[in-house]
Amino acid sequence: MNAVLKTPHPLAGQTMTGADILVQILADEGVDVVFGYSGGAILPSYDAIFRFNARHAKPGMAEPMPLIVPANEQSAGFMAAGYSRASGKVGVCMVTSGPGATNTVTPVRDCTADSIPMVVICGQVPTAAVGTDAFQEAPISSIMGAAAKHVFLVTDPTKLEATVRTAFEIARTGRPGPVVVDIPKDVQNWSGPFKGEGRLPLPGYRARLKAVYENTIKPEQAAAFHELLGAAKRPLIYAGGGVIHGEAAQSLRAFAGAFGIPVTTTLMGIGAVDTTEPLCLQMLGMHGTAFANYAVDDCDFLIAIGARFDDRVAGNPAKFAPSARAIAHFDIDPSEINKVKRVHWHHVGELNRALDGLREYLAGQGFKPDYADWHAHIADLKKTYAMNYERGGELIQPHAVIEEINRLTQGEAIVATGVGQHQMWAAQYFDFKSPRLWLTSGSMGTMGFGLPAALGAAYAQPGKIVIDIDGDASIRMNFGELETATTYNIPVKIVVLNNYGDGMVKQWQRLFFESRYAGSEKSLHTKDFIKAAEADGYKFAVRVGHKADLPRVVREFIAFPGPALLEVVIDPMASVYPMVGPGQGYDQMITGEWIPSRTAAKPDKVDAQSTQMF
Repeated sequence: MNAVLKTPHPLAGQTMTGADILVQILADEGVDVVFGYSGGAILPSYDAIFRFNARHAKPGMAEPMPLIVPANEQSAGFMAAGYSRASGKVGVCMVTSGPGATNTVTPVRDCTADSIPMVVICGQVPTAAVGTDAFQEAPISSIMGAAAKHVFLVTDPTKLEATVRTAFEIARTGRPGPVVVDIPKDVQNWSGPFKGEGRLPLPGYRARLKAVYENTIKPEQAAAFHELLGAAKRPLIYAGGGVIHGEAAQSLRAFAGAFGIPVTTTLMGIGAVDTTEPLCLQMLGMHGTAFANYAVDDCDFLIAIGARFDDRVAGNPAKFAPSARAIAHFDIDPSEINKVKRVHWHHVGELNRALDGLREYLAGQGFKPDYADWHAHIADLKKTYAMNYERGGELIQPHAVIEEINRLTQGEAIVATGVGQHQMWAAQYFDFKSPRLWLTSGSMGTMGFGLPAALGAAYAQPGKIVIDIDGDASIRMNFGELETATTYNIPVKIVVLNNYGDGMVKQWQRLFFESRYAGSEKSLHTKDFIKAAEADGYKFAVRVGHKADLPRVVREFIAFPGPALLEVVIDPMASVYPMVGPGQGYDQMITGEWIPSRTAAKPDKVDAQSTQMF
């Protein structure tokens, strides 16, 4: 066979600085925006981006690689994460050494926990000064080692090019995640030949990837799955974030649709199936819909796809899916199989190939199940235990705000959230017709995530309406990013659901701590969000406190062409229901006053150890 000739990189052989090599690799990797904050140790690379943009500028066109500077480095990380979540591409964050790098620890860990591909470029003190406690030095390799998917410290400038290319490879392959590249200043200033190719030798990692990606469902596996599904009368798919990360939503929809299998998703899996479809049960779990949780209790065959049986879904693994005679599990990460819940059938591999192959196998076997009774049961669950809330009274309910926005956006908007009650209300009451429209900090539950993530998403999907649903407490964590939106004229729509305190904490305190509001209601009682937004240049900054004004103001808010802030003063006692307490099964779900329940479940007293699962 003739060897395939590879066209050399057009810049191969040119002498470049390390910083210029870095920026050229970013361009080669398709990076079209960088989020970060400058400082002495990263200045050579910032200057290289400036010069790259100047060289490649075209009249009337935007910069090829704009550098977006937030109020702090944590926000830069969350912007890169929001970009990645909304696009599926690797987000890039570039920060300086010491505190600049350590401020990105939280978004790095957040991305690891939610399997989000990101590359963080950190400046570092010169190689000779590493370990001397030099100004703004921090041991990033040690600090990030436990938080990131992988960390590189580049001390040999001749390996910079291969290292950065490898960082992108690791970030996007297998189970995605963040990779940190720590680059001393002297490596950035070094000059040497640009090769235009090359990666580091990672034989073990690449061998494992190859085994996973090439692993197909064998005929005997397919036959075993066929037997399990054929024996089932009430099968249910439980889909997680892995479906989104694996770009497998279409394969999942085709598989479920071919055989009429209902689907429920995790918080991270929202959008994997169209939430408006009759056989979509929306979100399951601690604050999932009652009908989804009851369907999990009733199913006789649970099919987990790209999900990990985490504590927010299977708070009590022994009581999760109690009627299921069998459980199947599809995942790309072998460590997730049998980690929490023992399964009867599993496949480790790429989801598209697995689902498409299995669907074709079942169709070839003439498999045409009749789930009419199960479908009728699902329809009855959705009708009987429908989501609901107090619709009377004078106070604005947060659910009504989201319903009004959803009525206008029709499941097509990108929605980012902070963390707290507003996050759960958004997950429950918004529609999502496609993947990558729902951006939230799932596993880490990081307050302050919503606004910077929305800003990053706006660069990923510039034609989409991007909305940040936030709480008065959560948004203050990265409140400085209000100005970032106006500085760069990013047309995000920011909703602050103001209940004057940490609403989710107060809900738990009402249920489990006899309404002792320790440290949860003393903040932001004098904060004027409207004046603050106006000071940051917002032309639309409106507060709503009366129900009658809500439809009109929401309509004006969504229609406004630039950055906009809407503060809604909501019922401070509004709670998130349904709710499954820590360590409890779905049969103990609390549905509140407005959603029917199969049982008269009451909030139990829980010990301090249980409440740590908050």
